[in-house]
Order: sequence, then C-alpha cells, then structure tokens
Amino acid sequence: MKLLVKDIVNICNGKLFCGDENIVCNSFTKDTRSLTKGDVYLGIKGTNFDGNNLYQEAFEKGACACILEEKSFIKDDTYHYNKPIILVSNARKALRDLGVYIRNNSKAKFIGITGSVGKTSTKDMIYSTLSKSYKTLKTEGNYNNDLGVPLTLLRLSDEECAVIEMGMNNLGEIDYLTNIVKPHIAVITNVGTAHIGNLGSRENILKAKLEIKNGLVENGILIINNDNDLLHEYYLNNSKNILTIGINNESDIMAKDISIDNNGAKFNLVYKNNTYKVLCKVPSISFVYNSLVAFAVGTLLDMEPNKIILGIKDLTLTNNRLEFIDTPSNIHIINDCYNASVDSMKSSLDILKLSKKRKIACLGSMLELGEYSVKLHEEVGKYVADNKIDILITVGEDAKYIASSALKNGIKKENIFTFDTLTDAINKLNEILKPDDTLLVKASNALRFSEIVHSIKDI
Repeated sequence: MKLLVKDIVNICNGKLFCGDENIVCNSFTKDTRSLTKGDVYLGIKGTNFDGNNLYQEAFEKGACACILEEKSFIKDDTYHYNKPIILVSNARKALRDLGVYIRNNSKAKFIGITGSVGKTSTKDMIYSTLSKSYKTLKTEGNYNNDLGVPLTLLRLSDEECAVIEMGMNNLGEIDYLTNIVKPHIAVITNVGTAHIGNLGSRENILKAKLEIKNGLVENGILIINNDNDLLHEYYLNNSKNILTIGINNESDIMAKDISIDNNGAKFNLVYKNNTYKVLCKVPSISFVYNSLVAFAVGTLLDMEPNKIILGIKDLTLTNNRLEFIDTPSNIHIINDCYNASVDSMKSSLDILKLSKKRKIACLGSMLELGEYSVKLHEEVGKYVADNKIDILITVGEDAKYIASSALKNGIKKENIFTFDTLTDAINKLNEILKPDDTLLVKASNALRFSEIVHSIKDI
C-alpha cells in the first residue's frame, strides 16, 4: 500500500522537518545494513545504540525519507537536508500506528499464529497452502515482535491473505501484537516450556498465548492443537468459535493411519466424515500437526481440499528450520539451528533417529528456562539416549546437562563430547564425520549454530 510522506506525518502525528511531502513511500526498514534504495528508514532507539543517529548513512544508501524521534534528532549544520525527515515523539509508536493504518485499510484475510514451538513452520505450511488459491503475504525471518509485525504489515500491497507470526517473552506481548493484526483466524500451535524462565509456569504461558484471542475480529475463529494438555483442558470449558485439530483426542480435523519414514509423513486426514490422503515431505509428527492446521485455515477460507493438500506437499521452509542438506561427501545435515525448546529438540531428534546410518546430534543450550533449565536439559539428554543416538556433541554451559543425562541413561562416555565454543565443536565434527553420517544441528538462535552448518556443509 503506497503512502505519501504527508500521509505518514498525519498517521504518526509527526512534523515534517524538511523535504517534499508528496514523495511516495513504498517500503520501510529499521536497519541501515539491509536498507535498499527507496526505503523509508525508521530510527529506533535500542539497548546498545540509537538508530536515530544513522539517518545520514540511511540517506547515503538511498533512503527516500527518514522517520526519527524528535528528542534524539541532532541537526548537523554541515549537512544538506534535501530529503524528507519526519520527526515523531516515539518511533516505536509511530511504527505501530503505521501498521495499524495499513491493516485497517487492507481487504486481506489475516491469520495470526503463536505457540511455544512450531510457529514458523506452521506459518510456512499455511502460506504454502493459501498460496495455491490466494496472493499471500507471510512474516519473513524473525519479524514476529513489536517491530517486526508492523514492518510486515507495511509490506502489504494487494494481497488477499496475510499470515502473521507472533512471538513473545512475557505476558502482554501477544496482546499488543494481536491488537495490531486483528486476525480473522488465530492459531495456537501448543503450550510448552519456551520462556518458562520469564513466565514461571506453563499455566502462565497458556495465559500469554491465549492473548491472541483479544484481537480477533468479531466471530473470528481460534484453531488449537487439541492434543496439547493445557489447550485441551481450556477447550473443554471454552468451545465457542474454536476449531480443533488433533491425532489422539477427538477433534474437528484429525490425522489417522500415520506412516513416517525418510520420505516424509503419510496419513489420512479426516474432516466432516470425509477422508483425504495427505503427504508431508518432512518426516515428523510435528509436521502432521502443522498440516492439520493448514487444512483448517484453508477450509475456513473456502479452499478446495485438493489445493490445500497440494500446498502441504509443496511446503518450503524458512532457512535454518529443518533444512536438509547433503554435503559433497554425502554427509546428511538436519539444519534446525534457528531456535530450540524441549519440544522442538525432541521433534528434531525424532527425525534424526529415522536415519539408517550413524546418527550424530550437535546440540546447544536452550535459553530463557530460568530455574527449570537443568531439569529440561536433562530431559533432552534422556531423549537422546532413549532414541539411541550414536554420538552426542554439546556446546554451552547448560547443554552440559544434556550430556550428563545422556551418559546416565546409556550413551557411552566415549561417544559424548562437551564444548564451550563453536570452534571446538566444529573441529571435533571435522575430525569424526564420515560419508553417510546424519548430523542434527540444533540450539537456541543466540548460540549462532548456523556457523557450524556453514563450516561443514561443503566438506
């Protein structure tokens, strides 16, 4: 949706410091590093730097205009001001106001997604299906927070659907996001233990995820995983305008006769007494759930079942999310290093165990678990042992509890390696990897495990 500079001034209640108010603004960014010619640059004040100080760099890189905070803007008498600078009281609020304006003036159907695990892969699955019938926008990368969500909305043009991921660390954050997006359909993938260190209990995590309902349009539909214990309990007492998906508990949309091998997951999808044969190319029970959610969304938006099923089959995942890489020496990498929780660790290990050859897990610490960290890392370690993984490599202080638990539960000591640095882990992998090995690489994003993948994917 095109905006003029004067539109932005009005929407954000700002002031035009200089420049032409009739310049057209098509795209927005908060990062000078990724800025492309014609972008509007937003100066955001962060923890370690103030983006308002980078407006000259933004203009040098081709920004068509800048939105800056008045209190942080420092005029440079040696600089020639010939492009629009819009001054606002708060850049974050200005970004939110712009996002709300675009949302309120769009005719698209909005789908909001949250959950402890599987948000991004579910978003990708929904996008893959909706794209078979509708022009669709989706959240890119990790743009699922108070800055990323409105920036995503500012990418809207003539899309008919928008699939928006919403992340959180604390109570109130999903409420903030959902009231920007105002979804027609909301999805809660599950309630697990991610961010339990901040929220204190799974019950509080449930409360935080349910905030997504606060922004639902009138008669909007919430889709939930009915096999998740807390969501199932909630549904038993709050069934209005909720559509359920499941495998174990009786649900509106169900998967039955599931078969998983290296080629993917095959199952029968049952909906309203009709049965459809579905193939998901990712060999994971988690992606069976993702498929059910995508079918639910597609059905609510009047898609033909065969098109939904084709979209599930044609899924393309976001980078570093269950990316399958074969190296020149025939080492099979499962790259799932974008983020990590107990549930997603187990899901990735379920895929690794399908390998018929040597199975190696390179796992890093899971963050934001607080007082639960030791227990939950030990739970992952036991799962490694239970699934008879051949070699375990861990990186990070908390990940050592994965190693100690794996040792306690049956993995031989000579097959466990613990490291403090990525370099040491990479060196060990280069030493031990052989053709036909399958390697899982997974950790919380802050541990930069993508460096491990980049260092070995060409060997």
